[in-house]
Amino acid sequence: MKSLPVFLLALLIAFPSYARDTVENFLGMRFIRIPCGEFVMGTADITEAQMEMLKPEPGGLAEETPAHTVVISKPFYLGETEVTQSQWLKVMENKPGPKELWARDDWATLPVASVSWFMAKRFVEELGKMDKQYRYRLPTEAEWEYVAKDGVNALRPVEEEALGDYAWFIHNSGDKPHPVATRKPNHFGVYDMLGNVWEWVEDGYAADTYSKAKRIDPIGPANARSKVRRGGSYHCPLHFTRPGYRSADAPGTRYEVVGFRVIAEPR
Repeated sequence: MKSLPVFLLALLIAFPSYARDTVENFLGMRFIRIPCGEFVMGTADITEAQMEMLKPEPGGLAEETPAHTVVISKPFYLGETEVTQSQWLKVMENKPGPKELWARDDWATLPVASVSWFMAKRFVEELGKMDKQYRYRLPTEAEWEYVAKDGVNALRPVEEEALGDYAWFIHNSGDKPHPVATRKPNHFGVYDMLGNVWEWVEDGYAADTYSKAKRIDPIGPANARSKVRRGGSYHCPLHFTRPGYRSADAPGTRYEVVGFRVIAEPR
């Protein structure tokens, strides 16, 4: 595994508890303060990524290129976990997705899924109406990848053999979702950035985003027909379960393997 960048090492040394710099809202949702910084967005070694695929295609994964330096200019508070079923129920007063997930003994701490991008945006809106202290939004694609890469410019922030310690994916999940925060957190203190459920982000999708986007706080095209989801899920094989992999669907699409997490912004 490659070493952490200087800025992240400095934070860990100077502020060893910074990963526990959290805020908590009225529902008990916890948010980790993510410091500003820069990272390499995209996949530098496409050949290495393609080799993990069952059927590599020429030109495949081109939407992950070119790898480029991105600056996250402002700190932000990211959800420590994906939004759970209990949190969704308290805000939206309904139960999306398979009934068997709501009937499980651990239903409350499962990540909510079977929600579209539109539904995730509605949750953000309704949660904000209920909270006088914080506003909420989905993370941008750049913010999401910044946290998921965890200071490491490689296919994953951990070696392949250690991935199961940090992520629920098809090799260890039993092909079912698991309660949030039951794998190890990354160096930022955030859980389940890879695996468990895919996560909607704010951005619209374009295959050439990385060649056209600005390098400071970028965001994808607002008028795109599809919205980006990231991170893979409990159902995904290895090659989907990495920070650089990009997927997208129409914003009204609902899958049993897709959820989201949110950012809190003090008012």
